[in-house]
Amino acid sequence: QVQLVESGGGLVQAGGSLRLSCAASGRTFSNYCVGWFRQAPGKEREFVAAISWGGGSTYYADSVKGRFTISRDNAKNTVYLQMNSLKPEDTAVYYCAARRGPLVRSFREYDYWGQGTQVTVSS
Repeated sequence: QVQLVESGGGLVQAGGSLRLSCAASGRTFSNYCVGWFRQAPGKEREFVAAISWGGGSTYYADSVKGRFTISRDNAKNTVYLQMNSLKPEDTAVYYCAARRGPLVRSFREYDYWGQGTQVTVSS
């Protein structure tokens, strides 16, 4: 079992920045790939970014590429999502999730989930 807790969400103006954190406890976190996903009201959960267990590989959704950066510090059992140049369409609940095995984009392939943190971007 891996327990995940997100933090760092909030209200920000368009063009601003936020850094989300995903703190893990339980099994050896460094064995797990971690993804960030988001879900806006009335929409399906969508992939945002993912990072391999060692941090050497990352994936990004086209909509956030160049604006968001995912990173991890396995010594602190934490994964980060730095979000810059935020847009109103980035407004959603953001979730981190973990899985063992290859890095993938589909939320259905992730086994452990946090409770989510709200990000609201005002225009």
